[in-house]
Amino acid sequence: MDLKSELLKSIWYAFTSLDVEQSGKVSKSQLKVLSHNLYTALNIPHDPVALEEHFREDDEDGPLSRQGYMPYLNEYILAKAKEGTFNKETFDELCWMMTAKKNYRPGVAGGMCSQQDCFKLFCLFNLLSENHYPLVMIPAEVEYLMKKISMAMSHDWDPKLLEDLLCQNPSLREGLSVWALLEHLNNRRLLQIPSTEAFSLALDEVFQEMYHNVLKQGYMWKKGHVRRNWTERWFVLKPSSISYYVSEDLKDKRGEIPLQNGCLVETIPDKDGKRCLFCVKTLHKTYEMSASDIKQRVEWVQAAQTALRLLRERKSSLHQELKLQRREQRKSCLPRREEVHNPQERQEEKERQEQEIENIIQLQRAVETQRKQAEEQEKERQMEVQRELERQLQEAEKVRESMEVEMAQKEREAEQQRVRIQELEITQKKLEAALKSEIQAHMEEENARMEQERLQEEEEEKMKQLMLLQQEAEAELLRAQQEKRDAEEQGISSSSAVDAASQELQTLRETRERSNQQLEEAKEKLRNASHNVKLWNVQLNRLLKPILPGERLESVKRSQDGPDKAFTSREFITKYKPSVIPKSNGQSSEEEGDLQEHLEAVSLSDSDQTLVQDVRRGQ
Repeated sequence: MDLKSELLKSIWYAFTSLDVEQSGKVSKSQLKVLSHNLYTALNIPHDPVALEEHFREDDEDGPLSRQGYMPYLNEYILAKAKEGTFNKETFDELCWMMTAKKNYRPGVAGGMCSQQDCFKLFCLFNLLSENHYPLVMIPAEVEYLMKKISMAMSHDWDPKLLEDLLCQNPSLREGLSVWALLEHLNNRRLLQIPSTEAFSLALDEVFQEMYHNVLKQGYMWKKGHVRRNWTERWFVLKPSSISYYVSEDLKDKRGEIPLQNGCLVETIPDKDGKRCLFCVKTLHKTYEMSASDIKQRVEWVQAAQTALRLLRERKSSLHQELKLQRREQRKSCLPRREEVHNPQERQEEKERQEQEIENIIQLQRAVETQRKQAEEQEKERQMEVQRELERQLQEAEKVRESMEVEMAQKEREAEQQRVRIQELEITQKKLEAALKSEIQAHMEEENARMEQERLQEEEEEKMKQLMLLQQEAEAELLRAQQEKRDAEEQGISSSSAVDAASQELQTLRETRERSNQQLEEAKEKLRNASHNVKLWNVQLNRLLKPILPGERLESVKRSQDGPDKAFTSREFITKYKPSVIPKSNGQSSEEEGDLQEHLEAVSLSDSDQTLVQDVRRGQ
């Protein structure tokens, strides 16, 4: 059905609503108001003088019939209306408001349907009604509409309701007017309505599908083109495009996928943690979507393929096509009915038709049973998947608890390790101090020994000088026998020199004794320092044992109670460098041997002994 025929159905209601006397004629003033409203609703430029010029020869105030108004309506209004330039729902609402003021009966107004629901039924009635006036909907189309609404409410429609209504009022077999449809629907003679809310939701779904040509709508996940992330959107599929919004209120539109010739719709494997994926390939982009389950994916793919088929066949509405197919089927059955003349054949034809109807009903029931079984199987599969997910969740929870226990154990071990490190740092500092004091004592001992050797050399030198002086004095005494005076003076002078040398020798001996005492004190300090180094080495050796993963504190204590073994780390020796060490290029081999024996006494390893000697030579 073209756009002109659709608009004429709504205009017919508006025209008849102005015919108060039901004479088939309307005054020119009322037609001017109607024309002005039609211009506005169809977004057509106003032409206020066109009506007067068209009916110039008619009576100025006389009424016009529908046949007389039609040429003007076709030439100045319908011929200028272009699809897509106006909102058809707004246009139909204007005509509905005009006709509802006159024909909205009390039985309709006080029923189960709200005024907005009645307007939607009015639009659906015009869509499914026959193309002759007055407009009526035949029982077959009424049955089709009631089944659609019942299916949207997830209920089975009872065809006995319509059959009983037709038996009570046989005149309705020719067709129901929109007001009769609303009245019987509000009185629940055509449909069992569980609640007004459920009926309104179901009617809105059918209204979107049939009136606005929405093939399918619902939430899906869409992959972005820039950020490549997945976002949930409300999708609306029409024969020409797929629009997506933030939510189902359709207020915030985020984009549109144009459907053109050459577009493809196909399923793709699961990825990115998303399942039930399919894509729409256009000429420029590929859009990836994720449905909630496999059933939804199949429905979306089939609906998109239907839209592409309508696009290839240059059709704008699926339900217009279905309506024409149903009409062709009814026309093909009509000649067979006219061939039946006598009552017996008519009765046989009626029985045959009833049998066909019964077969169709049984087939529909079988299909519905299969659908319910498939839904039950899908539901059972979903429950099995849910149980599996719950089991995996419980296992994950147990793993998480075990990991928490392990993390707590690791934290305790880490705390023990931190305490051990602190003890090692303290022991390291004390061991460094002990090593420093030991090296200082050893240096003092070496200095005292060198001083003692120097004093011994001076004492020997003085002894030699004293012996020479004594020999010289004896020689002088022998030569002074002849010269007594000179000999006496010389003897006095020689005695004075010998006495002075003896005094210096005594002083050197006393100094050497004090040096020996200082050397003994330095040796005592060295022994004490070596003892301290050995003790701190033992403590460090105990602390350097690593803490193994999962090792308990009791095992650490038992390991600390084992045999002592002195250990000096190479890094502690290399770290310490004495600030003041006297340079000695002539150190004797005896002193090096004493140092080696001393390092062995404090339980240093061979590598550490070598390192100490290298450090000392480098200084």
